[in-house]
Amino acid sequence: MAPSMLSAEEAAALHPAPEVTDSKIARLRLLAADPNPKIRESAASSHHTPVDVFEALARDSDAGVRACVARNEHAPCDVLRMLVDDPSEVVRGFLAINFYVPDDAMNTLAADGSATVQRLVQWKTELATV
Repeated sequence: MAPSMLSAEEAAALHPAPEVTDSKIARLRLLAADPNPKIRESAASSHHTPVDVFEALARDSDAGVRACVARNEHAPCDVLRMLVDDPSEVVRGFLAINFYVPDDAMNTLAADGSATVQRLVQWKTELATV
């Protein structure tokens, strides 16, 4: 007899996500302040990063860190708006394909000086209308 497969709901019930504790938030704050940009990227990619930390990471000197904020669907809209004029085309490109970027920011990206960013905005727009 073959073992039965668990549904996603059953698996989630057996393995609940860890609670977001004060110590987890404190750990994210430490990661965000780490001298290594790859470590800061992990904080920028988290679903639980506090707003003030997202704001600091959106101003990070490393484009890779800012790109992680730009593609994070849990980053607040105001933080995502901070990145529309980012000097890095890569950051703006990731921002263009994030489905949680507000319309006003998308309008700015649609007129971006980079043809690549403009194409990504167009691609996302076409994808949303399919």
